[in-house]
Order: sequence, then C-alpha cells, then structure tokens
Amino acid sequence: MKAKIRKIIVQVEEVHIEMGQAIGKPTRKALAIAVIENPFAGKYVEDLTDLMDIGEELGKLLGERCVLALGIEPEQAESYGKAAIVGEAGELEHAAAILHPRLGAPLRKAVSHGAALVPSSKKRGGPGAAVDVPLGHKDAAFVRSHFDAVEARVTDAPFANEIVVAVAVTDSGRPLPRIGGLAVHEIEGKDGLR
Repeated sequence: MKAKIRKIIVQVEEVHIEMGQAIGKPTRKALAIAVIENPFAGKYVEDLTDLMDIGEELGKLLGERCVLALGIEPEQAESYGKAAIVGEAGELEHAAAILHPRLGAPLRKAVSHGAALVPSSKKRGGPGAAVDVPLGHKDAAFVRSHFDAVEARVTDAPFANEIVVAVAVTDSGRPLPRIGGLAVHEIEGKDGLR
C-alpha cells in the first residue's frame, strides 16, 4: 500500500427517533476515516500520481470498512460520499488528487454499483478541523430523500504533513423524508440521474 496510514477511525450513527417520531427502520450512516501522511507536504510537485494511487487504495479500504460497519451486503448500500482535509503544509490539489481521479471506482465496487457521482468536499485545516461529507444516493442523483451529510473530525489530525480522508456510506436516506423527488423504488440506475 502506498498510503502511510497513521490511524483509521470507523463509526456508525443510528437514528431511532426524529422529532419525537419513532423511525420504523433506523437510518444508519457509516463513516470511515484514514489519517495519512502527505508525501508532497511542503513542496510543489507537478505529478500527483502517487496521491491518485492512494485515493484508489482508500476508496476500496474505506468503502469496505463502511459496508462492514453497517453489517450489510454491498448491494444494500444506498448513499455515499467522500471528503478530505489537507494539513497546512499541503494544498487543496492534494486532496483533489486523492478524491477525484481514482477513489470512485473502488468505492462503487465496495457498494455494488453506483451510477451517480460521488458527492465530495475538501478543505485545508489543522488538528480537530471538521469537514462535512456530503451524501447522495449511489444510483440516482434526483433521490431527494438521500441528500444529507455527515461530519468527519479527528481530534489530532491533520498535522501539517497529513491528509484526513473520509468516506461515508448509508443503508437508508434521512429519517422522515417528505419533500418529494424520485423515490427509491423508481430508480433506474442507468445515467446516474434517475
């Protein structure tokens, strides 16, 4: 593995009651975070291929960790998202190199398909900085019940020479959705939109 991982954090959020209403089937979000060394911290490098390779490794590792944490089969995953926080000695392009060119394909494999774009966010920050990992349905962008986010934060990361990489996977949408849009049972999953 190219990634030099200092730590991995995995957590699951489960909502049973929303606004006093019992949720028939609890909504669940898994978040897997890797704190990695940034091989390009403190210097400008034109070729970011090493970070792209790391993104590919982390898409698989973190996606699989999320599915495992939820205790589901990959095809039962409904939403996904990704985010990164680059430490102060890095640049936003380092986070982009991890998140965009190659992380998506192995994440899609970990959740069995995924026709829709993987929502993402990135920022620069220091230890304890938070980033919202945006969520969207893995097969259809117009499923409003699955527009959501989960916060990722590591109290002691990222150091200046590190990057925090987060992947989130859900087995459901928001609790009590009621704003319309494409319903899950209407998804075709062909173009990533519907």
